[in-house]
Amino acid sequence: MEEDVEPLDNDAPLDDDEPLEDDVPLAVDDEDDRDAYVAPKEGFLASRRWVPLQLLRAAHAKHAVVTALAMGAAAALAGRPAREAGVVALTVLVGQAILGWHNDIVDKPRDQAHGTPGKPLAEGRLETGTVWYAIVVAALVLVPLSITTGITAGCIYLGAVCVGMLGNVVLRTGVLSWWSWAVSFALLPAYLSYGGWGGQAVGDPPQTSITVLAALLGIGVHFLLSVWGLVADHEDGWTHLPLRLGLRIGATRLLALSSVYTAVVVGLIVVVGVRDGLTR
Repeated sequence: MEEDVEPLDNDAPLDDDEPLEDDVPLAVDDEDDRDAYVAPKEGFLASRRWVPLQLLRAAHAKHAVVTALAMGAAAALAGRPAREAGVVALTVLVGQAILGWHNDIVDKPRDQAHGTPGKPLAEGRLETGTVWYAIVVAALVLVPLSITTGITAGCIYLGAVCVGMLGNVVLRTGVLSWWSWAVSFALLPAYLSYGGWGGQAVGDPPQTSITVLAALLGIGVHFLLSVWGLVADHEDGWTHLPLRLGLRIGATRLLALSSVYTAVVVGLIVVVGVRDGLTR
C-alpha cells in the first residue's frame, strides 16, 4: 500500500532559513563528496557575479537608449555637427542611466513586495550601495560631459536630471505625478538650443512652442511607462492620473490612447521644428 504524501504547496512562503538556489554554498563538508558536487547553473544575465550587466538591467537600458538616440537625432536635425550630436546622445544616455538607477533604489521595497521581474536590486542581485556608487561615478562623468557643449546648456541638462530624480520621490503617487516629466522634458529643447562646442558656447532660447510640446511629450511618456505598473500602483493606493484613467477605460485602451497621443505630439514637434526652427 502506497504511503500518502502531502502535496507541495507552491504558494506557501519560503522559510527564511532555507537557502535559495543562488545561495547554495560552494564548500562541501564531506570530503568524499567533493568530486561529486556540481555548482548550480545560473543564467548569464541573472548571475550576481556579472555586476556590470546587473547595473545595465537596473539602468532601464531600453528607455535610456531610446531617449539618447532621440536627442542625438534632434541635435543633428537642428544643424549640430556630428561630434556635437554624439556628445548630446552620450550625455543623455548617462543622465538616463542615473535616473533609472535612482528609480530602482527608491522602488526597491515596492518591487520586492510585488515581485516585479527584471529588478536586480529587488532580487538581491545588486547591493544598494553598489548602485549608489555607480550613480556617483556616473555623475562625475556627467558634469564635464554635459558642459562640453556649453556651460549654459550643461547646467540646463543637469537641472533636468535633478528634476527627474526629485520626481522619483516627490508627488509621484498622486494627481501631480506628471510634473517632473513635464518639467524635465521641457528643459531638453533649451539644452539643445543653448548648446555649441566648448564650455563657453552660448546659443539662443528655444521656441516657446517647442518647449510646450516637449512638456506635453514628457506627460505622454509618463502615461506610457505607467501602464505597466498600474496593478501594483492600485494595490499600493496610488492615485496618479494614468491609474485613474486606466481604471475608467482599461489598461489596453490607456496604452493605445497614450501611444497615439505621444505619436501626435512627436509629429507636431517635427512639424514645428521644421517650420520655425529650434531657436527663436
